[in-house]
Amino acid sequence: MQAIEQQPVTRAVARVLLTVSDPITRSDLLFLEAWEIHRPRDLGATLRATQIRRANPDLVAAIERELGHKA
Repeated sequence: MQAIEQQPVTRAVARVLLTVSDPITRSDLLFLEAWEIHRPRDLGATLRATQIRRANPDLVAAIERELGHKA
């Protein structure tokens, strides 16, 4: 089965992905962006997002600014 290439929604994630070649890191950053947009209540998704958020606080802030979320 071939993976579908997901494209970033925000400019912040698009800029970071230009420097990322690792597919797992790319997947994590796209997941974070999707989580920031939809904020699912699923515990597993929230735990994964929390870990990625801790590792990328500047990116989280940029995504939140772009999406208009209150920090």
